[in-house]
Amino acid sequence: MTGGTDFGQQTLKRGRYALAAVFCVHGAVTGSFATRIPWIQDHTGVSAGQLGLALAFPAIGSTLLMPLSGAISHRFGARRALSGLLALWTFSLALPGFSSNLITLCAALFVYGATAGMSDVAMNALGVETETRLGRSIMSGLHGMWSAGALIGSAAGTLAAHLGSDARLHHCIAAAALTVLGLVACRSVLDVQSAPDEAAPPRFTLPPKSALIIGAVGFCAVFAEGGSLDWSAVFLRDTLNTSPGAAAGSTTAFALTMALARLAGDRVVDRFGAVRTVRAGGILATLGGVLVVLAPNPPAAMAGFALIGLGVAVVVPLAFAAAGRSGPRPSQAIAGVATITYTSGLVAPSAIGGIANATSLVWSFTLVTVLTFGLVLGAGVLRPGRSAAQKSTPLDAEAPGPHP
Repeated sequence: MTGGTDFGQQTLKRGRYALAAVFCVHGAVTGSFATRIPWIQDHTGVSAGQLGLALAFPAIGSTLLMPLSGAISHRFGARRALSGLLALWTFSLALPGFSSNLITLCAALFVYGATAGMSDVAMNALGVETETRLGRSIMSGLHGMWSAGALIGSAAGTLAAHLGSDARLHHCIAAAALTVLGLVACRSVLDVQSAPDEAAPPRFTLPPKSALIIGAVGFCAVFAEGGSLDWSAVFLRDTLNTSPGAAAGSTTAFALTMALARLAGDRVVDRFGAVRTVRAGGILATLGGVLVVLAPNPPAAMAGFALIGLGVAVVVPLAFAAAGRSGPRPSQAIAGVATITYTSGLVAPSAIGGIANATSLVWSFTLVTVLTFGLVLGAGVLRPGRSAAQKSTPLDAEAPGPHP
């Protein structure tokens, strides 16, 4: 009996570490792409306005096709579905560099976003299942590994750009390497299979009401995150007359703070619970927002952005975890929350820019501060309940290894 229990725990631990590697690979694709956007713009010859239009297509692709992830996982099992979707995502990294005009760039970015969203839902659903079986929080750490992967990918992309390499060659090499790493990691994740008599989820359906409520909390966090990442350097430069180098450094520091907070977040969640953690994070982020708005000098503003990063870091992982526990179809609920958070990430930069254009960046970050206070008020919706696995037909997990 003990040996069987130990084997099960070892299987879960291996599955957890393998899934962390999957999150890292997923993040590395994003980081690799972001650093070469200027090269892609020059290669395709699109204007700044056309580039902005094209960069909306990843969100469109994600929003439209994320609901398919649940049906694919039901049909093929979690491991095979994740392997296939992750490979499509890593391969899609190479597509934008081969675009020759606005139309082909939009098409490439649609595919890029669609595969990103479907693989995102699949790996988060598997993360919720793994967390449930382990009986402790792991979602924050998984998202921390995503952030670490994004930093690694962006560092490699920055080096490639500095060396003047062709983004097509860079992205083809990165896509091949990340595909291999992703497939190897997927061999050891849990293989969750649907019960034989379980009905297949609908391909396209509206997210459940519970996902909409949880997604609203995620919206507040992602708005603050996206706004701070995209506009912190501009705020420091334009509002406080900071040097370009120091202003840019604040963005890197913000991203690093987010990654470290997520990697350490699981211990905090296990000790204090999801609701108290998010509520405390909301207070920190709100204080950070107030400090940014009232900042008399650059160090104060940088400290404020750091507090925003610390405060919102674990909210999205906990929102995905709460969505996965909120009903009998984790993938459907997670897809609903992911759609809302993706939309927030798309809306935040342009909304902040629009408000700044009409008034000032100080008023833009006043809105961010109001939204971070929404985390304090809405944290209760992330209260853990019975897991989705307990509410529905039990699922079986195989030991790691090649799926037949």
